[in-house]
Amino acid sequence: MRSETRVIVVGTTPDYIDWIRRTCPERALFITDPIARSNAREPVPAPHEEVQCQLADGEHVRTAVVRHLKRWGIRVNGVACFDCESMALAALLAQDFSADFPSSSAVNNCRDKLISKILWQQNGILSPRIAPVRHVEDATAFFSALGGDCVLKPLSGSGSELVFLCRTEQECRRAFTVIQDGLQQRKNHRLYKGVSGDSPPIIAEAFVDAPEFSCDFFLDDDVVTLIRLARKIPSSDGPFGTTMGYELVDALPQEIDLGRFCGYLAQGAGALGIKRSICMVDFMVDNGKIVFLEIAPRPGGDCLPALIRSALQLDILALTLDVAQKRPLRIGPFRPSQPVVGLRIHACQGGIFRRINWAAIQGNPRIKEINVVRHAGDIVRMPPEDYESFILGNIIFIPEYGTDLRNECRRLLDSLAVEIEST
Repeated sequence: MRSETRVIVVGTTPDYIDWIRRTCPERALFITDPIARSNAREPVPAPHEEVQCQLADGEHVRTAVVRHLKRWGIRVNGVACFDCESMALAALLAQDFSADFPSSSAVNNCRDKLISKILWQQNGILSPRIAPVRHVEDATAFFSALGGDCVLKPLSGSGSELVFLCRTEQECRRAFTVIQDGLQQRKNHRLYKGVSGDSPPIIAEAFVDAPEFSCDFFLDDDVVTLIRLARKIPSSDGPFGTTMGYELVDALPQEIDLGRFCGYLAQGAGALGIKRSICMVDFMVDNGKIVFLEIAPRPGGDCLPALIRSALQLDILALTLDVAQKRPLRIGPFRPSQPVVGLRIHACQGGIFRRINWAAIQGNPRIKEINVVRHAGDIVRMPPEDYESFILGNIIFIPEYGTDLRNECRRLLDSLAVEIEST
């Protein structure tokens, strides 16, 4: 009979599970969706390391976890989560095991894009003007009252999925219909489950035309420690809001004081009910002012963990486990020693993924890492049908000094030979 202590990692993907198993062996118990496991190419964890169950049924998960812990003699000393759709379940399990994790109400405040912005505005924190949208007429009325461009998006979505910029009333009507249809198709997806009961599934917000940034930070008793700061490189090809890549930076533009910025982060997270957590924040810098878009009590995903590992020599997945288990934290300077970029690779067409030919960039000393997330035979579907499968991988590289970064990213992407077979 085993007798050991582990941190529960709730609902993460098989690639993260494999990363954690290699870098933090025998520290985690993974709660995994059976479909994600059946589709995985990564090694299957040992039986004592993983509980496979339907994550949409919280009571079923709780029962399965208790049974697993008893069977293997495992004790829980922390709960960690890396995915928005699993944060509510993580909060529930943390309450069961008296583990340190943001409360269910804090998680709900973060996931509900309407509530989060209302709370920020009540606390004097800048965020885009916003309105609930129950009917298409709500969208067009907001657009007319705004007198400028607006953005329509799901209440509890993530990234650029089903997010549309509307410059005319007709575009508002079209976007509302596409989002409505998309949410109907995703009605069983945990990311789009209603988070606030009476809240509408769609919101409208004023479009802010300003540079966008992303940051990971650790909050503990109103004290913020910056982990990384990145400028988003927007894509001109993908759906609105698609990020081409991230450039790690050591300062914000227009001489925004980093000390005051950290205080603002603490205020923004505190307004949502977060007390202690690694957090990810998306924000804009508009005429010298910070405008919050989203805060989540988890580290940034996508290519960011690989970028942080390469540029800052920091494993943020391991750090998240350290926070959950209240181990001593080793967070180095957030400033990279040189500019480093994480460039995302998106498919240009749907079909059957075959391979990416890297010959044109092999041997380039500025390429630090190449990470592929698709495997031969994977089905690629394009947005708005699917916003996940069209992400093929990422490149971590050191940009050339003095060049236009967006053009350099485009040249790198254009040099790749992506093979996708039409169906």
